[in-house]
Amino acid sequence: MAKTVLRRAVAGKSLVVGALLALLVLATAYANTVSVTVKTPGATSGPAGTFAEISTHADCSSGLISGGGINQAIGTGTSSNGNKVNGTSPSPDGSTEYLGSTGVVGTDVTHWLGIGGSGGAVNASFSSTPYAMCFTSNLINHTQVVMNKVAGPIPASTVGLVTATCPANTRLIGGGARITPADVGSLKPIASFPTFNNAGHDYGQKAAADGETNPDSWTAVGWNGGGGGTDNVTYAYAICSGNNIDISGTTVKVRFNEVSGPTSATAGATVTAACGGNDGKLISGGAAISGGSVTTTDFTGPGSPGDHLNGSFPSNSGGAPVSDGTTTAAYWTASTHTGGGRSPNTYSEAWALCANDGI
Repeated sequence: MAKTVLRRAVAGKSLVVGALLALLVLATAYANTVSVTVKTPGATSGPAGTFAEISTHADCSSGLISGGGINQAIGTGTSSNGNKVNGTSPSPDGSTEYLGSTGVVGTDVTHWLGIGGSGGAVNASFSSTPYAMCFTSNLINHTQVVMNKVAGPIPASTVGLVTATCPANTRLIGGGARITPADVGSLKPIASFPTFNNAGHDYGQKAAADGETNPDSWTAVGWNGGGGGTDNVTYAYAICSGNNIDISGTTVKVRFNEVSGPTSATAGATVTAACGGNDGKLISGGAAISGGSVTTTDFTGPGSPGDHLNGSFPSNSGGAPVSDGTTTAAYWTASTHTGGGRSPNTYSEAWALCANDGI
């Protein structure tokens, strides 16, 4: 009888061990394994004329867009004030833009646009370099683009804020911003950031703060420094996981950094946010120039009508853009600039979105 009891006990332990191993296999199977490669074709010159824009694109030969960025060369002197970011956004083919109906506008996108604009001054140094974040994951193997837009801003020194929200039970992995038309030289997007469609974030008017997880929306802010233009539009793009994907094994963490400035006329500033060692892989990021405290108060415009963005891009720890083919980027940098006047009480912000990695 003792031998029978022993055999039953051993058999019971074997069943328990087998069940635990099965659970471990399931957990491993549903862990989020992520890789990201940065792709960039280099710089495209221009605009060569005032009140114009140029469009350039970065493309993923493998993987899907989780986000992207842009960096500009602007030269020196007062003419450097004339170069500005007009858009950084997804595209179905590298040239077409999502500017029509709102809602889900694209799926499994592999192209990213960098659109550089000019105001009332240009110089031969102007150029824009786009960056695509090419994302692969064993869980998020399909993506969708949600676009929302708002008319404006039109009066001088006013903002036009719009938020795009991911469908229920999907995960935000990146986003972008755009303004039109190009011939309104004072019009530009001055913010593009992750947020939440909830009361705590005033439904997108407050940005996601450092350490928050799983934002569900992306906000874009247009700024019309000099006024003018009756057909101005600001567009927000949210890059979301596809429908019918179990996102319970994924976590997206926000990293955020804010610095004071730039405040002097014809001056620039940079700020960098970093994915920490336990945050996972850098998958996208955002940038802003603002009146400050963007994670605790509703977004306000910066201190001068001419303030604008010159970059929002994956970088090294020192804020320099990474090169084509980089697979280890962990930082996101925002490059901001004033116009021809002083800009008191102005701040620069950067966001990094980091996805957990089960590898």
